[in-house]
Amino acid sequence: MRRAEAARERRSRIITWTLSGAIVAGVIGGSWWFVQDAQNKKEAKQAAAAAPVKGEKTFKVPERNHVTTPVDYKMSPAAGGNHNPAWMNCNGDVYAKQVNETNAVHSLEHGAVWVTYTDKATEKDVNTLKERVKATPYTMISPFAEQSSAVALSAWGKQLNVDSASDPRVQKFLDKYVQGRQTPEPGAACTGGLPA
Repeated sequence: MRRAEAARERRSRIITWTLSGAIVAGVIGGSWWFVQDAQNKKEAKQAAAAAPVKGEKTFKVPERNHVTTPVDYKMSPAAGGNHNPAWMNCNGDVYAKQVNETNAVHSLEHGAVWVTYTDKATEKDVNTLKERVKATPYTMISPFAEQSSAVALSAWGKQLNVDSASDPRVQKFLDKYVQGRQTPEPGAACTGGLPA
């Protein structure tokens, strides 16, 4: 009877140690998997953020001084450079008329994306873009006659030309460049400037 009791206790200990070991191994393995998965997702997100939006143009912007004189920008619409000391409000602001480029460039310096359109853009596209801008802080939209495409999106040193609001690159550009890494003055105000 004592032998049987000792054998039962030995079996119980073996089962307990085996189960405990399996649980500890499972916790360690599961924790490692979650950490690796989070790291992989973080690296994938960083890689996506570093990749340019297909078709975007990048411009070197050597100067960003405040000036009160006209500026001859090398791109149209402007996507950086010297600019007026006053910025355009860019907190989802919709402008019915073309705005002064030098004021808009100051908004880009603050991390805004400036959406512009010509009369080539359909009314439906313009309305879609206006609604998207209204829902997105650090953006603004205005007509702009002197651009080559129906719609252009400009951030500091970056620009994307598209033919319609339904182009999926529009949202990718906004996601990447609204207060993006290219912003010279991240967190600067997009209110308190020139109103619509």
